[in-house]
Amino acid sequence: MLQIGLVDDHRLFRKSLALLIAAIDGAEVALQAGDGNEFLEQLESVPIDLVLLDIQMPGMDGYETCKQLRKRYPEIKILIISQLTTKESIHKVMELGANGFFSKDAEPEKLEKAILGIKTKDYFFDDDLASVIREAILWEKRLPLNLLASPVPITRREMDVIRLACKEMSSYEIADKLCINVRTVETHRKRIMEKTNSKNFIGVVLFALRHGLLLLEEV
Repeated sequence: MLQIGLVDDHRLFRKSLALLIAAIDGAEVALQAGDGNEFLEQLESVPIDLVLLDIQMPGMDGYETCKQLRKRYPEIKILIISQLTTKESIHKVMELGANGFFSKDAEPEKLEKAILGIKTKDYFFDDDLASVIREAILWEKRLPLNLLASPVPITRREMDVIRLACKEMSSYEIADKLCINVRTVETHRKRIMEKTNSKNFIGVVLFALRHGLLLLEEV
């Protein structure tokens, strides 16, 4: 069962999210908090797998909470849920190690897709935010993708692993597709993350997008 935490300063919104999650098979809400401080306190005694995290909150905001999570609980996956959908904000949370970004204006039925996307692929991009996400990826350099040469060599087999992972394939499915063993796939994934200096797989995807190794349509 996927254990989920909800962190948002609007109680009504949290309750609504909890109802939506209750309808998702294999997922349940383990804790709710109104800001980052309250969340981190609860986290000491309530383990979770994924947190749905707002950005703009009193006390500890989503940015600082994301930073603290990556330092203290790197295994917890982070889905940002916010109305703040500027390229600057999306770029910042991705750089802080969030696994995905979901707009509060999105259709409710997309929430399950977002949660399952992070569970299976380790990341989620909202299709409706594709153009803003692309701008966020390029925002730091202010250059088109094809001008950002990759600073490290990514092999053809490593790109095969990245592309198949983007298709929601597990390590077992990737191994079967490429006719290699699962341990080799895991070795490739580990090496890719080391090469790209990524905190999680979304970091790998962002690296590949930023350096023109992947198209946004492929993820």
